[in-house]
Amino acid sequence: MNIGGMPLLQALTDKMRWHQARQTVLAENIANAQTPNYTARDLKAFSLDGPAKGGLSMASVSFSANSPNHIAISSLGRTDGFAREETEGFEMGPGGNSVDLEDEMMKVAGNELDYQTATTLYTRSLRLIRTALGRTA
Repeated sequence: MNIGGMPLLQALTDKMRWHQARQTVLAENIANAQTPNYTARDLKAFSLDGPAKGGLSMASVSFSANSPNHIAISSLGRTDGFAREETEGFEMGPGGNSVDLEDEMMKVAGNELDYQTATTLYTRSLRLIRTALGRTA
């Protein structure tokens, strides 16, 4: 039996992938804090339902540069199968930008803590399985 295929470990792996994808989206928001008419984005909440029940769906997002000086990033818009959504900000800057840096930094910190929790649970679960099998390494 493949230990990584156990439901608990698979769920934790999916959760960690979701946090990695969310970190990318939050970093894009922070990087575009001064971009005119940029709308802050976030991932839809993680669901354990899986792709068959709509938990992990693809979102099609298209981007366009409004200046030739903008840097093209090939991974922009890639969220590893997790659906994006635009966030509803309370403030809009004079250039039409809806990124609130304080809010984004709070999301980044929370995302990091949740990721660390998932990795700790994964590691301890593996340690428990090894102990049960009589292995110490």
